[in-house]
Amino acid sequence: MNLLRIQDSNSDEIYYGCSQKWYTTPWQRKAGCGPSVASNIVYYLENKQTNSKQIFSKEACASLMEKAWWYFSPKVGGISTTSMFCEAFLLYAKSKLLNVQFRVLDVPQDKCRRPKLAQVLSFLEEALEKDMPVAFLNLCNGAVKMLERWHWVTIVSLDKSEDGKRVFVDILDYGVIKKIDLGLWNDSTILGGGFVYFIL
Repeated sequence: MNLLRIQDSNSDEIYYGCSQKWYTTPWQRKAGCGPSVASNIVYYLENKQTNSKQIFSKEACASLMEKAWWYFSPKVGGISTTSMFCEAFLLYAKSKLLNVQFRVLDVPQDKCRRPKLAQVLSFLEEALEKDMPVAFLNLCNGAVKMLERWHWVTIVSLDKSEDGKRVFVDILDYGVIKKIDLGLWNDSTILGGGFVYFIL
């Protein structure tokens, strides 16, 4: 988590991950969740590669986000699929000299075709055990109040009950850490979404 700490050099306020509110135009602030999550992941991968202990400034991360925007440039519907996200991310990562591969788990709208919670849990555990944050696309938040619909966030940790029936994840959203009930999301989302992580 320390690798995703960001400090405002003017106020000394600490954030966790990038916030789309830091974009300069109204459209970017409204539609910038995808490139913000991509910036979190690139920022994390670069810090891992250099083994940096330095806390990045909000200003440096805002500059990183502006570069990401040119690869994502969301249209009216935003970055609404994992394939769109991966395609843009690979180009963005290449520009940062990062050679990455990706793993995807989609959660279709059709409930009959959706992965079970155990499959979702296994995918997330695999990513986090490899020390990789996960990009999470939520098209419909269902009964989860702490999550916006049609929105990308970054998963950084998970906690589960002993029987595996309750799963909570910590997400980075707007520069803060939020805890959401992923099992509730999986059961109640109408449109689904998906999960992506990248490996060097």
